[in-house]
Amino acid sequence: MKAAVWYNNKDVRIEDKEIKNVKENEVKVKVAWSGICGTDLHEYEIGPILIPVDTPNPITGEKAPIVLGHEFSAIVEEVGEQVTNVKKGDRVVVNPVITSGKHDARVDRYYEFYSHGLHTDGSFAEYVVTKAENLVLVPEGLPLDKAALAEPLSVSAQAIKEGQVNDGDNVAIFGCGPIGLFAIVAAKVSGAKNIYAFDLSDERLEKAKQVGATHVLNTRDTDAVAYLKERHPEGVDASFEVAGVKPTFDAAIASTKPKGNVVVIAIHARNFEFNPVQLMLSGVKLSSSLGYEHATFKESLDILMNEEIDFSPIMTKKIDLDNLVEEGFHSLSSDLSQAKILVKLSGEL
Repeated sequence: MKAAVWYNNKDVRIEDKEIKNVKENEVKVKVAWSGICGTDLHEYEIGPILIPVDTPNPITGEKAPIVLGHEFSAIVEEVGEQVTNVKKGDRVVVNPVITSGKHDARVDRYYEFYSHGLHTDGSFAEYVVTKAENLVLVPEGLPLDKAALAEPLSVSAQAIKEGQVNDGDNVAIFGCGPIGLFAIVAAKVSGAKNIYAFDLSDERLEKAKQVGATHVLNTRDTDAVAYLKERHPEGVDASFEVAGVKPTFDAAIASTKPKGNVVVIAIHARNFEFNPVQLMLSGVKLSSSLGYEHATFKESLDILMNEEIDFSPIMTKKIDLDNLVEEGFHSLSSDLSQAKILVKLSGEL
């Protein structure tokens, strides 16, 4: 099968890859669409970050070269003899993260896990073999290209849960890349009254407005904290740090009310100094959110079916697998108007 294989940073090759055998509790799926994640981009540009190179992953026993990709929709091609939850021909999305199952479902992902596209072969390929329990049926009427958004949407939906966003809440989103845009969507679905979106890119802010932000502000021109405190002197109910830099981290804390929630979603590429007194004096509750619960992954399909939400501003481009590097990775790095680029595999809808 054709696949995009990661060998090292700036070294991703489109080549022929052998398809793995299907075990009794596994399923082989024919990939329809696969989204490019920031994780994929980071592994290409500055990796290895999460991909094992010298020492194999302790669960999968695999190391680079690895097929990238973990946001995908597919058609079931073959099922193992013990599989009963899906059948050949079913339209599915795949939760790419496999946990041990030894801990509470709310925290299991924080112990041992492995992921397609990082620790075992992923979805920038014609076929993927995966655990049957990680498949979720795609509702009738939801196209498979749109269904491929389920995984990144789940990341943001889980963070909104962690932030305890309720009806009527005032929410601030710092950073309007794809995960920030999905956070706006999830906050809207959770009933937030005012959703403030901040970024340095006018193109991204326009998308934020299109998907549900009630107020957008370019922080190159205006101070976000002053802007929020003028409207909400006590602070907003919850804020979400999705940019991954110290200024937005500080702004999220400073603009949130005492006992409000600040949730870090972004992966911070660089360390920075932080005085805990800043947190103590603010009275906010600081937390982080990584990944999602499987229940949230399922719920993301319901959000995608919501006809009141326009996801088209997030789905900015579709490309062929052969063009993954030039039209995918390079485009995301240089063009701020890009959000979620989908890679066409079978292209079925």
